[in-house]
Amino acid sequence: MDIQHLEVFLTAAEQLHFGRASQLCHMSPSALTRTIQRLEEQVGKPLFIRDNRHVMLSEAGELFRSYARESIQQWRSFKQELRDDNYLSGNLSIYASITAVYSILPGVLERYRQRYPDVQIHLHSGAAEQALDQVNSGEIDIAVAALPAGKRSQMEFLPLTTTPLVFIAPANVDPLEDPRCNGLLDLSRVNLVVPQYGLSRDRLNQWLKTERVAANIRSEVSGNEALIALVRIGGGIGIVPKLVLQRSPFSSEVRIIEKAPQLDPYEVGLCCNRSALQLPSVRAFWKMAVEQATGKLAE
Repeated sequence: MDIQHLEVFLTAAEQLHFGRASQLCHMSPSALTRTIQRLEEQVGKPLFIRDNRHVMLSEAGELFRSYARESIQQWRSFKQELRDDNYLSGNLSIYASITAVYSILPGVLERYRQRYPDVQIHLHSGAAEQALDQVNSGEIDIAVAALPAGKRSQMEFLPLTTTPLVFIAPANVDPLEDPRCNGLLDLSRVNLVVPQYGLSRDRLNQWLKTERVAANIRSEVSGNEALIALVRIGGGIGIVPKLVLQRSPFSSEVRIIEKAPQLDPYEVGLCCNRSALQLPSVRAFWKMAVEQATGKLAE
């Protein structure tokens, strides 16, 4: 199958809108439709389910998406092998939270761009809790994430820093003033703002279970930055990685509650599928990140 046709399919599968996909592929909607139809003829089954209002992948389309990604990766790797070892081109997709973009990625990204200017870097930002899913699905090459306690067989992890989890309150609120707290934050007596899912939530749930505390969870939020903003306006007591708080524009408008339950800190680092590491552009970034993490990066 034509690699360009596979790239068109992947764009359509990501956008689930043929009009937007055709613009991104710099082709007319009718040309994109013909390309998809030719692929469907070769596969022998519809790849998309379409009506006047919606576009979605069919069951065959979901399987074909995995095939297309692997084929394009192998093709790019093959082309790179034929080139000069000191030259890199192609694409590199990275997923990171806003905090990671500010605090973890700048150094290695700048050096990578200087050394390999012909690699197109696609930087996607979103909630840190979604990072591993983005890598797992193959949509992203490398993500900055809180590293899980248990290793995943198909993934590589590179620890970069460790951050504690802290409880925060609005700057003008001291929950320890409640005499029932006895000088220590009582999670059964305050309204909590917590992440919907992710490692912070897992750490909190484990502590609550171990201590047999019934917490009053007032709000569940997607993303640490949004959680800090909600705490700031009085939404409750929150829990966030200290690294995120230090970079937040609201850091001066909330306070860390020092006398609070101590939760295990976690490591933040890079994660990548082993299959993606076969791509020269991904492998070069990973190598550079390892060198920076170990202090061996040549200036």
